[in-house]
Amino acid sequence: MRIAITGASGFVGRQLVPLLRNKGVEILLIGRDPEALRRAFPQCNVVSYTDLSAAADFDSLLHLAVINNDQAADPTEIQRVNVDMPVDLCRQARALGIRRFIFVSSIHALDHSNRSDYATSKRLAVERLSDISGIEKWGLYLPAVVGGELAGRLALVSRLPGFLQELALLSLRSLKPTVSIARITETILDLPETENPAITLVIVADDQSANNVYRTAKRFIDIVFSLSIIVLLWWAMLIIWAAIRLQSPGPGIFLQDRIGRNEQVFTCLKFRTMYVSAPNVGTHEVPAAAVTPLGHFLRRTKLDELPQVINILRNDMSLVGPRPCLPNQANMIIERRARRVFEIKPGITGLAQVRGIDMSDPAGLATCDHEYLQLQSLLLDFKIILQTARGAGSGDKISTAASSPDESANPSVKSDRQ
Repeated sequence: MRIAITGASGFVGRQLVPLLRNKGVEILLIGRDPEALRRAFPQCNVVSYTDLSAAADFDSLLHLAVINNDQAADPTEIQRVNVDMPVDLCRQARALGIRRFIFVSSIHALDHSNRSDYATSKRLAVERLSDISGIEKWGLYLPAVVGGELAGRLALVSRLPGFLQELALLSLRSLKPTVSIARITETILDLPETENPAITLVIVADDQSANNVYRTAKRFIDIVFSLSIIVLLWWAMLIIWAAIRLQSPGPGIFLQDRIGRNEQVFTCLKFRTMYVSAPNVGTHEVPAAAVTPLGHFLRRTKLDELPQVINILRNDMSLVGPRPCLPNQANMIIERRARRVFEIKPGITGLAQVRGIDMSDPAGLATCDHEYLQLQSLLLDFKIILQTARGAGSGDKISTAASSPDESANPSVKSDRQ
């Protein structure tokens, strides 16, 4: 494999180049100061941007050059380096017969509420790269990078005694997502061929399932939350149960099979919000008339989810995670299976919920669930919990289709779905 690289003198490039060379990759470095690059990488071929033709017919052009938020630059310069440069390089790569253009960004650019010059420019670059045809394009989104050396706030860890560094890193990684240089290297070398005419975006992060600090802390939070709800709100749950029973025939607690971690079926508990005649389908397919008057209030306030604290104690669910789907939602299962969403426990609330994405959009929901899988961390969980508490998202939307006269008039119910 032959890879041309821009921006190799940066933090990621300094550690990535040696690993790629150790994998047998032929490297060509491209930069504004070729002499400085030769001193830093004496075993690599180096050219300037004006000699880009030396990369003709290379397998990939990996673009690392960037102006970050911590660098002093005016908006015009940021636009030139972060937007115009990658777009121009991608077009030149296509003309030179380079098969693949790899654009590297930070996960900060995924957050559209982040209006920093860096994040805004990176999003604009992706939009413009998507319009270029005739070359395979990939966008790699990286969280904090961990390698042989540590940068940014992670550099503080290197001052600790050796025996404490690993524990400190695990603790920090549980708070925010990270990625190792080795993982970035593997991702670059293993990118499959894609026929996507736009740009294929991938989050590259280390798996939190291997982080015992994260797993222990998340489970501890789940248990403390569930027990607190039971101890503090048992009386409110009892009142809600009684009110449901009094308003319409049927049980106060609704039991329903859902798909959990590793596609295992479990029984999900909720307060019943629909007449028992409601069909066993996703909420977005259920007519609005199937929801009881009290059910509308419970769903709007999300109080119908309170019994799921029992599911958390059973370890079927977590406080934060993808919302569990029904066994008969085949499209949803296929989309989630393709994105490895079933590798983690479902949750009472999640990233998709606070963004207002529900199960009426299986592909969009599964994509958002996969983003959470890649970026899960304690700080992200706390953020989602706070947004949920503030009323972010509207929950699963019910259908706006009218029900039949018999169905809407008959409160002899069947079951609350989702």
